[in-house]
Amino acid sequence: MAEPIITSEKPSTTPLLDPPSRIVCHVCQKQFSQYTCPRCNSRYCSLHCYKSHNLRCTESFMRENVEGELGQLGPDDETKQKMLDILKRFHSEEEADAMDDDEAGSTLSEETIQKVLSGGQVSFDDLSAEEKKLFQKAVASGELSKMIKPWDPWWLKPSARTITFSKEGTQLIKPLANEEESMSTEDDLESNQANEIPPGPDTPLPPVSKLSSTKPSPTLAVHLVDIIYSYCFTLRLYNGDWLSDATGSAMVLLSVSSVLGQGGQPETVLESLSYCLEQTCSPAFRQMGGLQFGLGLIDDVITLLTLGTPALLCLLCDLQRMVQAGERELKSEKPRKSRRAEIISKLKLAERKIYFIMCWVHEQPGEAWSPLAAIVKAEKGSALNYEAAASRPGKVDKKAEPRSKVLIQEIK
Repeated sequence: MAEPIITSEKPSTTPLLDPPSRIVCHVCQKQFSQYTCPRCNSRYCSLHCYKSHNLRCTESFMRENVEGELGQLGPDDETKQKMLDILKRFHSEEEADAMDDDEAGSTLSEETIQKVLSGGQVSFDDLSAEEKKLFQKAVASGELSKMIKPWDPWWLKPSARTITFSKEGTQLIKPLANEEESMSTEDDLESNQANEIPPGPDTPLPPVSKLSSTKPSPTLAVHLVDIIYSYCFTLRLYNGDWLSDATGSAMVLLSVSSVLGQGGQPETVLESLSYCLEQTCSPAFRQMGGLQFGLGLIDDVITLLTLGTPALLCLLCDLQRMVQAGERELKSEKPRKSRRAEIISKLKLAERKIYFIMCWVHEQPGEAWSPLAAIVKAEKGSALNYEAAASRPGKVDKKAEPRSKVLIQEIK
């Protein structure tokens, strides 16, 4: 016969043993509850039970945490002024280029025109000195690139909205491969580029805690914006075919990205976008379209953030493959040793950063990207305001400058 359970009728002074607190967990129904959900007042005993008690409560909690961290990343006056200076400089250079174009002629000789009309081939050597000069200017200005069929970015295709991954971060749906045929690394990369969407990770992604003992910085969201912009810039520059010049693509990436190329640590979205736009409007890349091209790239960033974690993982994997291909190409060539070693070192560091942020992205809740996309969109609106102010003579109207606190409040 089982022994009777003896209970004391005298109430205890310990809070955990008070009769009101002796309520069974509403989730597992096995342990006594010790906590109460502040949103639905449901009683639970552990973190595991809290996560599974109500999806709406947990998602709301995570979203507010992410928005709270992003809310601390407001731009300062110095960053805003830097953006304004970039836009003013861009407008002055654009006006100077327009004057040069007006002064220079753009006509071909009658002999060259007749040769083209008759179906004959025209080589560079067939051109006159003036025509050679005009041709080189057209190449430098990007005018000839308009004749190339524009590339359709994979993130704008319908299939980008249906990417699926496992909990470990590996892609669930992959293209079939012929097991009898062994493909080289180059062939494999070409096959990947032929597909609509870049493939995701081949192996499960480890938790960030396994990669670093320190807590990830809240500014990683800002660094991600820099990386997405630089990736989109590089792919659009190479018309989607970065494999045609892996080393050149990797070098462009390092030039545009403050985080990957310069070891930068931007603290606000505006600071991150300002650096990227400054590189886009620089003489090295201005032929791509300058500020208007840069604003279009910001739209690409917003689109990719809106697509969420699966698209971001595909992007980061493709970026990692680009850097690795550039690294292999450099090792096979024989440039000056000092410069070669320096570039390879930069690429290795960039590869490690990309992998770390890939693991971090995988751990973030799906609802984390909407607030970040909204901030990027708001900063694009600010850039348009700055552009309007920069194109007008006189001082900028301080009242027209958006305040970071207001932007964050509107997003919430």
